[in-house]
Amino acid sequence: MPELPEIEMYLHALRPRIVGAHIEGVRIASFSLLRTYDPSTEALVGTQVLDVGRVGKRIVIDVSGDLHCVIHLMVAGRFRWNEEPKPIPKRGGLAAIDFSTGSLLLTEAGTKRRASMSILRTADLDTVDPGGIEVASATLKEFDAAFRTNRHTLKRALTDARYVSGIGGAFADEILHEAKLSPTQLNMNLGDDEVVALFEATKSVLDRWTSLLIAETGDDFPKKVTAFHPEMAVHGKFGEACPVCGAPIQRIVAAKRETNYCPGCQTKGRILADRSLSRLLKDDWPKTLEEL
Repeated sequence: MPELPEIEMYLHALRPRIVGAHIEGVRIASFSLLRTYDPSTEALVGTQVLDVGRVGKRIVIDVSGDLHCVIHLMVAGRFRWNEEPKPIPKRGGLAAIDFSTGSLLLTEAGTKRRASMSILRTADLDTVDPGGIEVASATLKEFDAAFRTNRHTLKRALTDARYVSGIGGAFADEILHEAKLSPTQLNMNLGDDEVVALFEATKSVLDRWTSLLIAETGDDFPKKVTAFHPEMAVHGKFGEACPVCGAPIQRIVAAKRETNYCPGCQTKGRILADRSLSRLLKDDWPKTLEEL
């Protein structure tokens, strides 16, 4: 799922291409994409793009006439930019917005259709805001209060958009590794120093990766947006050596979602139980780095 750094990368690429341009057409290939019917997509035609921003992980295209096109890419949604309108691909093509400067194509991999598009008036924009705080502008006190609203593991608390905005599984793994905290530790059990470490790691990881991805893209339009990056420390690195301590990166798999962590940096050498494999192996499941 595109997270805050990838969304900011898209915004960086979209602004010089569409701000100031006029919308000449909106083509919808998959009507399951639409979450609103009034205003209709036709209301966008002829409007001018005033700005492009985001609400959490949702990209918001602000246009004249007090309208906003809100697109949530969800897990597998992606954008492509074409210099001129092209047919929407039959496989994975959801919609295209044709501007006076080019055409923005929305695609979604796989068979499940989760991406969404809403046309909203300003007064209704709050309806798509999950409510999570923006870490970049939050104080330590605000972060602590939001992060510990409800009792959860650190991984779940970080990725719940109702509390903290813009973070998914990939960057939660990276944040927890930098903060040297276990993904299964409960948020309510954190000490003051650990809260500070988590807050600073969250800011640092999001800022660093936003800058890195924007720098990599440059003036181009992002062509390959993925949750895996060779410079990540732990996410997607199962079995590889931790860049900090050298311990083999471990994983927990639950409901097809994977959490990666370093037992040397984050769990004091303890191997966390995997719901499926640890039950299968029982007494053979390694509990420490030494046993592994």
